[in-house]
Amino acid sequence: MANGGPVCGPISTFSRVQLLHLVQTRSDRTIGELCDATGLHPNTVREHLQRLIEGGYVIQASEHRTTRGRPRTLYSAATGTADASSPIARNKAKAAAERGDLLRRVLPASASALGRDATYQLDALIEHLEESGFEPVVDDEQLTVDLSPCPHAAGRAEDRPMLCSVHLGLMQGVLTEAGGPLAAEAVRATALPADCTVQLRLTEMTAA
Repeated sequence: MANGGPVCGPISTFSRVQLLHLVQTRSDRTIGELCDATGLHPNTVREHLQRLIEGGYVIQASEHRTTRGRPRTLYSAATGTADASSPIARNKAKAAAERGDLLRRVLPASASALGRDATYQLDALIEHLEESGFEPVVDDEQLTVDLSPCPHAAGRAEDRPMLCSVHLGLMQGVLTEAGGPLAAEAVRATALPADCTVQLRLTEMTAA
């Protein structure tokens, strides 16, 4: 990409963006449905889904059938909630927190004032964003994450709404999986394609 670092991770190809968009907008998708919606070959869809499962962004389950026949495999987005949690995503969040604690022991000034749970959420979010090719700058007072310059800015303008929606969903899943008061609220609209800022918010969990 011309306006940022290399795009990698779950949004490394537009085909994966399409697949993530489909499973984020409706759970329990079949291979056939995903092929029909994207025009991709079943083997290509399976390969992309396997990569997304291995990254902790998609989960699979066997269909519960009440009639005879082989159950189909169903695919859903890993949202971090109890019924859509990925063990891979849980392990990634735990490892990010451990690395964050190590950094804070060396550099105490890097600690967030938001509290332990929110700090661990930010650890997981930052590692996810770096894995996806961004260079995030977090402002824990304004609750923003600056991702400028966006590595997708050179892409087609008509694809950006889907891409932003998918990436917002991925970030929300990471924050939910890590567990804590922070949620991803929106990707701020801007007239400049390379500018990208994500707005976070504190949920009512902070009252506990």
